[in-house]
Amino acid sequence: MKALVAVKRVVDYNVKVRVKSDGTGVDISNVKMSMNPFDEIAIEEAVRLKEKGVVTEIIAVSCGVAQCAETLRTAMAIGADRSILVETTADLQPLAVAKLLKALVDKEQPGLVILGKQAIDDDCNQTGQMLAALGDWPQATFASKVEIVDGKLQATREVDGGSEILSLSLPAIITTDLRLNEPRYVTLPNIMKAKKKQMDIVKPEDLGVDVAPRIKTLKVVEPPVRSAGIKVADVAALVDKLKNEAKVI
Repeated sequence: MKALVAVKRVVDYNVKVRVKSDGTGVDISNVKMSMNPFDEIAIEEAVRLKEKGVVTEIIAVSCGVAQCAETLRTAMAIGADRSILVETTADLQPLAVAKLLKALVDKEQPGLVILGKQAIDDDCNQTGQMLAALGDWPQATFASKVEIVDGKLQATREVDGGSEILSLSLPAIITTDLRLNEPRYVTLPNIMKAKKKQMDIVKPEDLGVDVAPRIKTLKVVEPPVRSAGIKVADVAALVDKLKNEAKVI
């Protein structure tokens, strides 16, 4: 069974982002970029399924600028067998990415598609669900445990009241939660091996997909600066301020 894993190049989670002076977006010039942390978990889970003998081939896919090739090399260093870069300079939104992935799914015919539940740059949490709708595939979002039992996929997912276990027919789509696993450390020998692995580069038009944005960002602004807190002498003073100033009690 093939597993197709989508990975995204985002601003590293350790970086404090800055808004451009003209308010058109976030400044990413000279900023460290990395693989989306949830996508690292997705790749790790695919590798673990391969180590169990469930998955035979892992295909990493990324959509975006040419530099996304670095992210794919990281995915192959973790354990992906080959990769596909859908190269475009367009501002890709979740629906466009889902359509690109749908075209690749139709071409590659994987038995399992794994995505991170969301990207840490836009926090949309939409691509996996849209891909499932486009392909009419069963899906398990926010998966914290994945197993293949009697030819079916069992996914434990977190819900408001705790957790639930879903049994899905294959092919299926999974989006990963933080608790699913802890990605392995990428070693130098595996980084060197990844340079020799196959990477195919295609364009959106090659897949017959229109990636024109459907949502327009009007303005991006910094969150308002929070005022400094104050100390109170005792509980009575705290209650007085909550009642008369904050008016929350």
